[in-house]
Amino acid sequence: MKNILIVGAGGQIGSELVPYLQNIYGKNNVVATDINCSACNKLAENGPFEELDALDANKYAEIVKKYKIDTIFNLVALLSATGEKNPQLAWKINMGALLNSLEIARENKCAVFTPSSIGAFGASSPLDNTPQDTVMRPSTIYGVCKVTGEMLSDYYYTRFGVDTRSVRFPGIISNLTLPGGGTTDYAVEIYYAAIKEKKFTCPLPAGTFLDMMYMPDALEACVQLMEADPSKLKHRNSFNITAMSFDPAKIYEAIKKRIPDFTMDYNVEPVKKAIADSWPNSMDDSCARAEWGWNPKWNLETMTDDMLKVVGDKFKKGLF
Repeated sequence: MKNILIVGAGGQIGSELVPYLQNIYGKNNVVATDINCSACNKLAENGPFEELDALDANKYAEIVKKYKIDTIFNLVALLSATGEKNPQLAWKINMGALLNSLEIARENKCAVFTPSSIGAFGASSPLDNTPQDTVMRPSTIYGVCKVTGEMLSDYYYTRFGVDTRSVRFPGIISNLTLPGGGTTDYAVEIYYAAIKEKKFTCPLPAGTFLDMMYMPDALEACVQLMEADPSKLKHRNSFNITAMSFDPAKIYEAIKKRIPDFTMDYNVEPVKKAIADSWPNSMDDSCARAEWGWNPKWNLETMTDDMLKVVGDKFKKGLF
């Protein structure tokens, strides 16, 4: 990767991936784009920034040519719970941005990274130690988009030679950006609630295990995969990756060990519960480990220490 374009840079992953890549490849070699310029002022201050609606193929192509882009990170998506409120819009945005990314990459000889998700699986998939290759029949429009996206990306690789690569992210926990409407967002919200109010109402019941990952591992996975030797990639779209699996009770216990007066109750949201119940409890990521050396560094205990420190410092400074 030399000249990199981040589409959807203002989201949870993009807002942290941009500076991460800038530190590796140089600020002028990482171009951030988003549909809302005002939401990305910080990104615009630290490197090249272009306002872009990813559904505008002409402007998208112009930016790729202007900056001589060789690698596109397509991070545009409406997330799971948000997508269920407007499935037609979710399909339009998620698939429209992907198709434009693939076509522009084909025309300009770019590589493309498009994240998939545990949401690509469904209730008919094995829920424990979910294999890399298995039945995928998701019950959400988000999941349908992800499965379609994996297949379309593979098609562009086999049919046109576009260097497409992807990972199936679990829930991603960040200390920088707030949640954006995902089913796993409670695992971010709980840390903020623990610091600010010492109590939390969880929308998922105890016993709902889901794969999770701390953002530093997610960022490293993006670079690791895109820099991997293509001759070693038997799978491309998309690799299972995970770092930890826990339910609300386990993350509560980890926080309570550090904040003894922290309390949690439950007010289960049926839509989120139904979505979570259809997703894996844990994924088998042995293919990613074997094919490109995936090896996460963070677990629940070390992540909890770091989250509480960073979120606590933000609270003291009045940042939320």
